[in-house]
Amino acid sequence: MKKQAVRRESKPDPAVTQGLTNIVDDPIAKTSNSAAADTVTSHEQSYAGLLPLLTRLDRRLAAAVEAAERLFAARAGGDLYRGLAISPADVAAALGRTPGEPFPPLSLQGYEIAEATHSLSLRRLLWLQRVYGLTDFDLDVILIGLAPELDLRYERIYAYLHDDISRRRPSIDLALNLLCVSAGQKLQQRERFAPDAPLVRNRVIDIFADPHHVNPPLLSRHYRVDEQIVRLLLLEDSLDSRLAAFCEMAAPLPSDERAPLAESMEQELHAVASVHAQSPVRLYFHGPSYCGQVEAVGLLATVLDIRVLNADLHRLGADAASTRDSTFTVLVREAWFRGALLYLRGIDKAAESLLPNQWNVLWRALKDLPVHFVFEGKQAWIPSADKPPGVVTRAFAYPDLAQRTQWWRQCLRQHKLEMEEESLIRLAQRYRMTNAQIQDAAAVAASSAGKSQAQALFAAARAQCGHDLAVLATKIKPHATWDDLVLPADETAQLREVCDRFNYRDKVLNEWGFAKKLSYGLGITALFSGGSGTGKTMAAEVMANALGLDLYRIDLAQVVSKYIGETEKNLDKVFTAATNANAILFFDEADALFGKRSEVKDSHDRYANLEISYLLQKMEQYEGIAILATNLSDNLDQAFTRRLAFSIHFPFPDEAARLQLWTRAWPEAVPIATSVDRNLLAREVKLAGGNIKNIAVTAAFKAAGNGGVVDMAHMSESVRRESQKNGLAHVSVASVWAR
Repeated sequence: MKKQAVRRESKPDPAVTQGLTNIVDDPIAKTSNSAAADTVTSHEQSYAGLLPLLTRLDRRLAAAVEAAERLFAARAGGDLYRGLAISPADVAAALGRTPGEPFPPLSLQGYEIAEATHSLSLRRLLWLQRVYGLTDFDLDVILIGLAPELDLRYERIYAYLHDDISRRRPSIDLALNLLCVSAGQKLQQRERFAPDAPLVRNRVIDIFADPHHVNPPLLSRHYRVDEQIVRLLLLEDSLDSRLAAFCEMAAPLPSDERAPLAESMEQELHAVASVHAQSPVRLYFHGPSYCGQVEAVGLLATVLDIRVLNADLHRLGADAASTRDSTFTVLVREAWFRGALLYLRGIDKAAESLLPNQWNVLWRALKDLPVHFVFEGKQAWIPSADKPPGVVTRAFAYPDLAQRTQWWRQCLRQHKLEMEEESLIRLAQRYRMTNAQIQDAAAVAASSAGKSQAQALFAAARAQCGHDLAVLATKIKPHATWDDLVLPADETAQLREVCDRFNYRDKVLNEWGFAKKLSYGLGITALFSGGSGTGKTMAAEVMANALGLDLYRIDLAQVVSKYIGETEKNLDKVFTAATNANAILFFDEADALFGKRSEVKDSHDRYANLEISYLLQKMEQYEGIAILATNLSDNLDQAFTRRLAFSIHFPFPDEAARLQLWTRAWPEAVPIATSVDRNLLAREVKLAGGNIKNIAVTAAFKAAGNGGVVDMAHMSESVRRESQKNGLAHVSVASVWAR
């Protein structure tokens, strides 16, 4: 056998920067659909190219079997227990051999035959030799381990040479006996199986022991060629089984199937690709998910003309925790072998379960191998000595109005849906959605029946929102309209102004450039103050209905905690869940948090002010409508109210307003007797709109069980009940009416 000096390079050959893309016509690294057809042809050529090496191995095995037969001759006549028991003759034969002596030497042809072959398998084998610093001896070790993957007869031969039918994998001793010519060479080549040897350090082979054999010597241990290396050499294009649960290979989508990116982002990605043509791209995308990251990765892969290895760490199950070290090594090497762009998603989620040493395995693999990679997470990247150097970070935000509108158009074309341009813009404007949500909403609308396409699209878009928030807040389905609202004209006009600010926020902030002038306060914030029942909740409901948004009520009395820091945590959960809810947030019972800011007497007073300031800050950052409702407007200091965009007071209704409330209290289908005097009720029953609604409902139920028509007697009794419930002085409507 041709000898080669032992090398100890710890890193791959720097000239081989992008895996198998450096092997001409290697289909595993292609992005086109022709790769499959190329692979079929390559299999035939590669198997033919492997035959000379397998024939060479067969000759060596035949010589070893002949030697073994002479050794086993002491048991001529057939031994039923051969390989299962050790006889005195076995011991005597073993003592008769020279210690460490291998099988008789046989002159073998070297791997120079591979240089002249068209076998892709052999070219990959030589590529591994080059990048991992392997010797010809190492390649023979690989071939011995690879043979059973091609033909199971090798398992029987290995078991025979081991003199043990259960030992079907090659042992280190068997490999040394087959490949070495003397006991001295066996001793020398043992180091090729050491932990720091290229075969073992780079996980080309896995060394393992019989589980029933405690602490066996090195020679007794078996080895297998790593599954990833086997697939590489046998031209299998499928993903490694250790990656299949959370990874997939994909070609970049055509530009007309990708959601649009900002022009500046596209230019930047083209520049990154050109700079890193000969060195690995290292990027970290942070921000909310599905907001252009997938499209950016697709564009980058298109420019680099490579495929993408998608790895979603959310799908890396908890049961894989013990094997994540090897999984990460396999993952990075898979991308390197294929010359693919590694796209790692779910970094934040994985951080909750990964140990620091497991992260270090990933970081080390990325530093050692020249792999293009993009990480995606919600938090900002924090550089450290353990992490790969030179990682460039890019922030992603929700698609702006222009991007959403363009993506809606593309999705509508894909699903053969039609919509007027004005309605399309209103749809994109109303719902701030991710690219994935828009795509899903269009698919849902396309399969909807019984609605116009426009109605189906608005309904589908609305259904995409608020799922996280529903766990933390109470969803109110808005029914009330502007006609149901009884307020002075100026207060009603202010409510409409809030709606206008929502409808025209993109025009004013983005088109007209006010977003660049305002460093904070871009959210639409409002204070609703007034006594209980004066219409604060109904006003929020009317606005939600008019804007086509959901309404979520958050009870601040449940959010506020007496423990320092807990209130902020609870508020942060609410606003995090509301990020993409496209809903009106209605913070009720704000009196639980707001108090008149005065002289700070102790740390608790100071901390209470911090809680208020934190809430207002989160409201200002929320890109929607956030409303605070308080019964006592004096409970909020002017220093805080100045930070709110609107402050609307809901007055106690006067007689004229109460008359409107009594008139609108009942649905048209309710039978009402002519004796019911709404003017008298408005004049004598001095209650707020919420109380009036309760009285109307109570009277309706009384009438339903007693005559079926609401009359003044029902009204009088209902007024008494409402006054009794609220501890108010009772007004005898019946006695007044009788006069």
